[in-house]
Amino acid sequence: MQTAMKFNQCVQPQAPENSDNKVWKWHIQDPASQRLTWNKPPKSVLVIKKIQDASLLQPFKELCVFLTEKNMIVYVERKVLADLAIQADESFAAVIQKFCTFREDLDDISNRVDFIICLGGDGTLLYASSLFQLACVCADVFFQKSVPPVMAFHLGSLGFLTPFNFDTYQSQITQIIEGNATIILRSRLRVVKESREKKARVDEKGIIMTNGDSEGSRKAMQYQVLNEVVVDRGPSSYLSNVDLFLDGHLITTVQGDGVIVSTPTGSTAYAVAAGASMIHPNVSAIMITPICPHSLSFRPIVVPAGVELKIMLSRDSRNTAWVSFDGRKRQEICHGDNITITTSCFPVPSICFRDPVNDWFESLAQCLHWNVRKKQNYLSSKEDVF
Repeated sequence: MQTAMKFNQCVQPQAPENSDNKVWKWHIQDPASQRLTWNKPPKSVLVIKKIQDASLLQPFKELCVFLTEKNMIVYVERKVLADLAIQADESFAAVIQKFCTFREDLDDISNRVDFIICLGGDGTLLYASSLFQLACVCADVFFQKSVPPVMAFHLGSLGFLTPFNFDTYQSQITQIIEGNATIILRSRLRVVKESREKKARVDEKGIIMTNGDSEGSRKAMQYQVLNEVVVDRGPSSYLSNVDLFLDGHLITTVQGDGVIVSTPTGSTAYAVAAGASMIHPNVSAIMITPICPHSLSFRPIVVPAGVELKIMLSRDSRNTAWVSFDGRKRQEICHGDNITITTSCFPVPSICFRDPVNDWFESLAQCLHWNVRKKQNYLSSKEDVF
């Protein structure tokens, strides 16, 4: 199925040329200019529901009934329908028969879905992003799965990334189907973890050896990350000791509990808890944040989105390290392994409730209570200023 979506930018008319007759002009793009339009009416939708949450059963059923009445092809995960509460509802059985199901990591739906609806919290949106990873065709050959537009309803705990209220879901979804929506492109990180597979050798006495210095084949795993890549010391009592390279140059060695490499979207997650600044998702950047560094001068830094970062254990590291990708796929980093991080060419197009700027500041206020304090009392002219 060809994708039914495209993104348009409403470019403002340029100002008249000045007397200097310059051959170039500065133009600042309005963050609200990215809009969703359809090349053809959308026909299929993927509904992602937070697993093992009984409070979402009724909204899930209502939504699916509404979508089927709209003659939409509804995709759901097979494990969602395995819920006994759903199976026991005889009135919902006729709707279930119309569903198309798939299995995580086994079935490819990237070219079948026009847009996604998430029911849950921020973790549900992260999970939706994880479904659209690099797919392996054969050895060392991958193709990219682009992410359809995502509409996220706030039915979870925090809801920083879920701007829609489910009370008005019918009118909101109708607007999306009609192509009346603003889009924010949330950048992702393309992460390649390259591990050295030790090659066994037999010594003179016939003993099988797997010396770390022996040459072995390289195994690469690729991931698409929406929030952050976290490298930490794991269960070890020693400080992590990892080298951080930028475009092939060693910029520093991280000694502490670890380091967070995050997108602007991820800057308001683990990174902000570790002392980082918050970056609007429309800013093209990568945030590097140390976790409890054993240095008073190691502060979070922002680097351009186009750089290549590489993380690997220092030669004199006392222990291994551990890495996770959006809190998933946690695995060990050994000597000789390396992690390469670049900005992905395939972002997550998130549908906005109002526009990217207002939605972001609304989330800061409602979810993180940004800059909330008791206001200072008014001082009249007759009162003593001291």
